[in-house]
Amino acid sequence: MNKREPEILPVSARGAPPHRRLRGRFVGILALLTAFQVYLVSDWVPAALQRSVPLPLHAEQSLARCAALDFTSGPPTDFHDRTASDRFVPGTKATLLHNARIWTGENNGTEVLQGDVYVDKGLILGVGNVDFGALGLDVDGMVTRGELDVIDVRGAWVTPGIVDPHSHLGDASSPALEGASGDDNSLKGTIQPWLRSLDGLNTHDASYRLSIAGGITTALVLPGSANAIGGQAFTIKLRKTAERSPTSMLLEPPHDINGTRGENGHLPWRQMKHACGENPSRVYDATRMDTFWAFRQAYDKARQIKEKQDAYCGAARAGKWTGLGEFPEDLQWEALVDVLRGRVRVQTHCYEAVDLDDLIRLSNEFKFPIAAVHHAHEAYLVPDVLKRAYAHPPAVAIFATNARYKREAYRGSEFAARILSENGLKVVVKSDHPVLNSRYLLYEAQQTHYYGLPPNLALAAVTTHPAQVLGLEHRVGYVKEGWDADLVVWDSHPLSLGATPAQVFIDGIPQLEAPHVVRKPDSFQDLPKVPNFDREAEEAVAFEGLPPLLPTKASTDTVLFTNVRSVILPGRDGLSEAYTAQHDESGVVMVQNGSVTCYGTEAACSPGSIADGVRVRVVDLQGGAVSPGLLTYGSPLGLQEIEAEASTGDGRVFDPLSGPVPKIVAGQDSIVRAVDGLQFAGRDSLLAYRAGVTKAIVAPVHGGFFGGLGTSFSTGAVHKLEEGAVIQEITALHVSVRHFGRRPSVSTQIAALRGLLLSLPDDATGATKPFTDVAKGLIPIVVEAYSADVIATLILLKQEVEEKTGATIQMTIAGATEAHLLAKEIAEANIGIIFVPSRPFPSVWEQRRVLPGPPLSEDTEIALLLAHNVTVGIGIEEAWSARNTRFDVGWAALEAGGRISKAQALALASTNLEKLLGGDVEVAAAAADLVATSGGDLFSFESKVVGIVSPRRGAVELF
Repeated sequence: MNKREPEILPVSARGAPPHRRLRGRFVGILALLTAFQVYLVSDWVPAALQRSVPLPLHAEQSLARCAALDFTSGPPTDFHDRTASDRFVPGTKATLLHNARIWTGENNGTEVLQGDVYVDKGLILGVGNVDFGALGLDVDGMVTRGELDVIDVRGAWVTPGIVDPHSHLGDASSPALEGASGDDNSLKGTIQPWLRSLDGLNTHDASYRLSIAGGITTALVLPGSANAIGGQAFTIKLRKTAERSPTSMLLEPPHDINGTRGENGHLPWRQMKHACGENPSRVYDATRMDTFWAFRQAYDKARQIKEKQDAYCGAARAGKWTGLGEFPEDLQWEALVDVLRGRVRVQTHCYEAVDLDDLIRLSNEFKFPIAAVHHAHEAYLVPDVLKRAYAHPPAVAIFATNARYKREAYRGSEFAARILSENGLKVVVKSDHPVLNSRYLLYEAQQTHYYGLPPNLALAAVTTHPAQVLGLEHRVGYVKEGWDADLVVWDSHPLSLGATPAQVFIDGIPQLEAPHVVRKPDSFQDLPKVPNFDREAEEAVAFEGLPPLLPTKASTDTVLFTNVRSVILPGRDGLSEAYTAQHDESGVVMVQNGSVTCYGTEAACSPGSIADGVRVRVVDLQGGAVSPGLLTYGSPLGLQEIEAEASTGDGRVFDPLSGPVPKIVAGQDSIVRAVDGLQFAGRDSLLAYRAGVTKAIVAPVHGGFFGGLGTSFSTGAVHKLEEGAVIQEITALHVSVRHFGRRPSVSTQIAALRGLLLSLPDDATGATKPFTDVAKGLIPIVVEAYSADVIATLILLKQEVEEKTGATIQMTIAGATEAHLLAKEIAEANIGIIFVPSRPFPSVWEQRRVLPGPPLSEDTEIALLLAHNVTVGIGIEEAWSARNTRFDVGWAALEAGGRISKAQALALASTNLEKLLGGDVEVAAAAADLVATSGGDLFSFESKVVGIVSPRRGAVELF
């Protein structure tokens, strides 16, 4: 079938047929106007006019489209001539931050200025020694007239607002609800460049407020990673707007959103999400070969369209309109065509060497640059692969320590950031919110610094570097004159543990109303002096991400720790500081055959007391400490090695309220015991051990009401039959009472629990016996519950059972997000609380009423419950984070503002936690695991765990 020729008009009316002469004059005027307009956008027109080339009606539009192909992405050259931000809210007062320590982001993140920051009209207008006269400002007069707020920050650190380069804020909103979450992925096909994350952006996500409270001012909202090409991403500022719409949150939206075609030949950058590896393979029952063939097909389609456009524009500019038709484009593929034109920042979820290599070959085959590879757990092992990428190496957007949750992440290393940086690659850290709560994105930067990334680059990893990755470094990521007034005032050095915003500004607007600021120790205003991990970083590469982790026993029976500043030991009344060095005093701790025999000053615990001929290993702790070993709970540590690989774990128990239980496991002796599924020498367990977490208590993995009997084990053991590997076969009975969906209802779960506790004979056996033991007060029951309503019901149920049995039930509630609402009642009911996680987040509806802590609330959930004399412990959700327990403890103490002592803080993850879970709490120092740290105490970013004193194993193990 012949294509219809486009309707054309002659350049002039000369020679028009007789039947058209009546309108020839009108047509001639119209044609001349058309020719003049075309002349404005193309320099070929005069010659074409001379040749009387016929022009189609769409010529002007088509030539404008052709001209736009030459536009480049990025800010116009006069961008910094602006006198107000495009996001300025009229009526916003100017602000002067006085007496600040300003990390500007300049000079590769090394510039720190002392002085002021002046902001107005949404822009930073002065930094450092601000010359108000040169700015034409009468500061006193502005204050008098109420036009300026002057805030003396008293030497506080001020940085750019934090930029999160990988978030699902709004699209995977919190609390997760079927009607307003999960809008980050489409399952309609693995190639979908036409989708837009903006179209699912929920402005009512509870996370915005929380993330701002962590200093997040800008975030790239990406589609999820279910698809090879998941769609277009959009950058937002997190503050509320008067319009209350997703569009009003956008920062430099691309032309197809704001209706423009660029300014002065420039376009805002676009963003697009790609994903390699397991995710698209799993979702579409495909292989890596399938995924990359889909990539190549898609890019070939885009290349064909691009080539047609280029050929079309070449002909149009040459005046060859005959048979040319309209400008070739396809709405579904236009964004991918823009990728090939270098106008899109491609953000790619890609973990392993095989996927990274595939991706780099793809970029070179189709000649498009990659802005960043995300997650990229093996990137540090193959830096040269990334350097082969088309145009430039991509940045690497990583987690600090989150790894091993699936096979792709199994070789992830805490030293990746420093190794990548040493290889000349740009490092950024991201939250993947809500995978990690973006409120604590700065904590990721702190950890990269702890493990060896230089401080300037650690801070750049959440400010300047992600701004560069997004193509927004001309306005965010720096404290510079002319940049957006996105600033954070910190209560301590931003790389110190627990650093929290005292105020956050977005577009010059303060975001925290009456913030609660905790007074930190003066030492927290300085950069932490982190330990040396050179050997460990080298081993990470040498062993391809799997360095040996098993501890080494000291070669001598006697070990003497010297230069000790602090000793904390367990006793019958709990933990206490048994020794604290005075002034320049140097303490010692002597250990023989795995037990402490002496501690104190050198004079009181002299090495001279050691018998002649006894070999002694001396370990200098360099001002360090000896503290009780920590305990972890809440994750499947010890029962599952790789969460996403079923073959590496024990599996889930049958739940009688969710479906039938096979008869073979419903007999007299069918109670599920976690001890029977224990696995030892897992990498998360050994990393936890090397971080001072010497014990774990784990319940059978369950996804419903019924759990089973927990167990306690050593995280440093090699196998179950090793001496001291299983510490306590049975600890407590575990159940869950929460919203699992439509069935079983919460009331059904409570009814089942009531029946099991009250309707059983005293001689019950098998699966029901533990419930009888709970009712008699013989073992604790640990109930996973989050909602204050469920917790209140459990309090009443406990009272009911105790009244009928006359026994006292030992009940612990784990999870407990909303327990703060019932602090008084929980204390009166003598119920213990384990907060899992230790810093709350409203993941689901039953967790929505969080007590967020500073700067949003004065109290934290931990401090509030402790103030009511409730026994409190803390836990974790995922096994990889067990190693960070010591920092969770330190953070809890810092947020409490001095209301929690060092010993009380340690008890949160040791004696308190063990008591709440039914563990046998060691009350004798000679029998308890102890942790030796060099350079500081167990909580500190300045310390490193160098040894474990293990009486059960009869040895000191050194790292």
